[in-house]
Amino acid sequence: MKKKLVIFDLDGTLLNTIADLAGSTNYALAQLGYPTRELKEFPMMVGNGINKLFERSLPEGEKTRENVLRVRRIFLEHYDTHNMDHTVPYPGIVEMLADLQAAGVQMAVASNKYQEATRKLIAHYFPEVPFVTVLGQRDGVPFKPDPTIVFDVLALTGVAKGEMLFVGDSGIDMHTALNAGVDACGVTWGFRPGELEPLRPAYIVSEATEITRIALGR
Repeated sequence: MKKKLVIFDLDGTLLNTIADLAGSTNYALAQLGYPTRELKEFPMMVGNGINKLFERSLPEGEKTRENVLRVRRIFLEHYDTHNMDHTVPYPGIVEMLADLQAAGVQMAVASNKYQEATRKLIAHYFPEVPFVTVLGQRDGVPFKPDPTIVFDVLALTGVAKGEMLFVGDSGIDMHTALNAGVDACGVTWGFRPGELEPLRPAYIVSEATEITRIALGR
């Protein structure tokens, strides 16, 4: 059955953002005199919002709220001007989004990245895609895997749960779909592919073209 709506996670799903997230986090840590982290560590530290990223990146014994906010302040200033240094869409993503658009499928973004950066990156990398809404982390709205962000998109579009697909790269996204009661599609090219299969999403794909096929009911 053709889907009327596809909701996408951002980091690790549409865009490979890990190098820029790591670069700005390490810049902030170094500015405060803390040891930096290796790039390979970051895929397991991201996904739950930037404050949780900073908490995970700080050394043991230094993971206080005050220190998290100190890292956050420096990170935001740096990331605002360096969030496109190495970030790129994953292979086939631009074409997949164009195919869904041409087929009349509505699309939205639901991310745990803070709202300003989410909208900035989507506007830069996908300027031709008419997303019905682009939602990042907003004050007063719980993070995924809480399903509120999915329900917000459904309320805006008027689409029923059974008529949509939620696409993401991590266990956080798969749990979000489970909590919302909607079909999930896990993508293996993202940050945490090992978390997908144990959660048994409706679909697991290794190429962007497979999302098009699923969404169009082919």
